[in-house]
Amino acid sequence: MATKDSVLKFTGASKYVLDEELAKIVNISMELEMPLLLKGEPGTGKTMLAHAIAEALNMRLIVLNVKSSMKLVDALYQYDTLTRLNDSRFGDSKRDVSNIEDYIRMGKIGQAFVSDERVVLLIDEIDKADTDFQDDMLDVLDQMEFDIIEIDKTVKAKHRPVIIITSNAKKDLSDPFLGRCNFHHIAFPEPDMMRQIVNVHFPDISRDLMDSAIKTFYRLRELRGVEKKPATRELINWIRALRSDPDFQVKDLVKGEVPYLGVLFKKSQDYAMARQAVGRFRI
Repeated sequence: MATKDSVLKFTGASKYVLDEELAKIVNISMELEMPLLLKGEPGTGKTMLAHAIAEALNMRLIVLNVKSSMKLVDALYQYDTLTRLNDSRFGDSKRDVSNIEDYIRMGKIGQAFVSDERVVLLIDEIDKADTDFQDDMLDVLDQMEFDIIEIDKTVKAKHRPVIIITSNAKKDLSDPFLGRCNFHHIAFPEPDMMRQIVNVHFPDISRDLMDSAIKTFYRLRELRGVEKKPATRELINWIRALRSDPDFQVKDLVKGEVPYLGVLFKKSQDYAMARQAVGRFRI
């Protein structure tokens, strides 16, 4: 049975800027031992939050990347029938082929359950899975146990993991699923918050570069018709590119020149649209 762990408090991490509302919902979710469901557009820091919690609380992070074809059992455990068949056929294995348990490997949720220490379990992009997967997974996380039918064994969690679930809102989640999670929507950072984020990554950045880069970035995000707007990750990489170019000057941005558009826009149509637009505005 999962044990009740000591109260944890998350106050931020070295590379993660945390606002007060998000800090509260993270900490109350850990206190109530409920999964925290995070929604928001790509690049708002949903996935990175789990990494930050693990770093700040010195806990191991286990990541389940959800795929559309994934079955719940894949996240719990896998029975390696092929290896067992080969071992029995060629007889050169040190394992006892009659012992099926030797051929059971834990999936990501299973790994979190059998860990000797409490871990952070990130279930990334749950909206890719079908409704049955979502609801059945939360049944397992509620009960903190699951059955391995091949060996008639119940695996019970040693410790209840800190559970972070992310969704890009590409598909609606079921009402039962939503009812069993705490929820927080991470909005895209406003310019003031973005300045804090940039400062964390580039503490020595000049004020001129900071202001010009952020103004340009938000102007580009406002372009109509762009399918994939540049996110925080792209901004950080773009500033890194600008700083690494010995020929770059901040006045170029002020004049409306935007080098390295390919760092900001990853789709051909978006890139072409941005190239047409940058020649028409100055900051």
